[in-house]
Amino acid sequence: MSFMEINDDLSSHDYMKTDYLHSLQLARLQKTVRRAFDHVKLFRSRMEERGISPEDIRSLEDIRKLPFSMKADLRDTYPYGLFACPLSEIVRLHGSSGTTGKPIVVAYNRHDIQMWAAVVRRAFACAGMTSRDLVQIAYGYGLFTGGLGAHYGAEALGATVIPISGGNTARQLMLMRDFGTTAICCTPSYFNFMIEQGRSMGIDIRDLPLRTGVFGAEPWTQEMRRHIEENAGIQAFDIYGLSEIIGPGVAIECPEHHGLHIFEDLFYPEIINPETGEVLPDGEFGELVLTTLDKEAMPMIRYRTRDLTRIISEPCACGRTLRRIDRIGSRSDDMFIIRGVNVFPSQIETALLSVEGTSPNYQIILYTERGMDNVEVDVEITEAMFSDEVGGLEKLQSKLTRAVENLVGIRIAVKLVAPHTIVRSEGKARRVIDRRER
Repeated sequence: MSFMEINDDLSSHDYMKTDYLHSLQLARLQKTVRRAFDHVKLFRSRMEERGISPEDIRSLEDIRKLPFSMKADLRDTYPYGLFACPLSEIVRLHGSSGTTGKPIVVAYNRHDIQMWAAVVRRAFACAGMTSRDLVQIAYGYGLFTGGLGAHYGAEALGATVIPISGGNTARQLMLMRDFGTTAICCTPSYFNFMIEQGRSMGIDIRDLPLRTGVFGAEPWTQEMRRHIEENAGIQAFDIYGLSEIIGPGVAIECPEHHGLHIFEDLFYPEIINPETGEVLPDGEFGELVLTTLDKEAMPMIRYRTRDLTRIISEPCACGRTLRRIDRIGSRSDDMFIIRGVNVFPSQIETALLSVEGTSPNYQIILYTERGMDNVEVDVEITEAMFSDEVGGLEKLQSKLTRAVENLVGIRIAVKLVAPHTIVRSEGKARRVIDRRER
């Protein structure tokens, strides 16, 4: 059976009536809880500690009775402790990790792979992509879910896939021009690098057939979107996903660009107070919690993503009835505290890109001075500003310092550095360098 034949009418689920959606969610939630209880020791023991059984899940509100799960659970049960089916039924393993420690391992059986392709297909269709598109996949292929997740979804859509993976930027640009690529999938920071590299090769992406960019795998701001769209002449879409849940395809923007439609027939969303765990009503900001509703090999129950957002329940002009989540600009574990003030990297990016004369390349350096945590922001200036007089650079530095202080609430040192000084990434950008003494 081809991917085009799998769940061919799934896109209709984007427009289903609320009552039908809720009944589908409940049936799938009950099935998922039963599967996890019967086959995952960690989940069963936590339910038993709470004195609850799968039969106690009689409504969607009953999900609040269930225990949370978190990334530490995947590390503690490494590698196969959260699998809900035997290894003989697993057809794919993916994994991710930070800079230290063992990777987290996620598993897919054949059903999961087909469901994943179908939901990414829905995501790309939501972003306006069609079977006529030539889609260049510049996410990395391998244990990272981004490359293969986008690849299978684009093929399910019937599009022509260019599986180039990440890196080798000069070749990326050559093929983008020669093949006539119309859509690209990668991290926003890498695409910014492609814009920059293209200029040095005499290639202006605005002159190419490229019309759509689907960017994810790292937080990015509205200011970054404006920079991309102005300098590449494309429409930029934010896609959201995480390996622990499925990979890319959990949520995506439609052309209205007012939040990301979450495919809640497959991934049940909650927003909680990250300190207390209290479930918050739609519209309030907090931590996103997700439950898989149709994943068999490794179901995740109330997974704490650490991503901060809110649920938007108002109707969308695109006609989809699926609720949306606000674009995710920060994570609760990305926050750092300087002089008693909570600071998120996304706030600094927003401030920097609001000032003309800077590039989207910056780094936040955390360090210790006289026993106190401190921060410096290194930001590249544009080629035009680099050749300017000293007075012009001092004025720019002053503007940037004020912009950051106005948004963050404290004065942070801003250091201007020459163009091409900050190391570029061909995947996720490393925005924060932590040199603090521990």
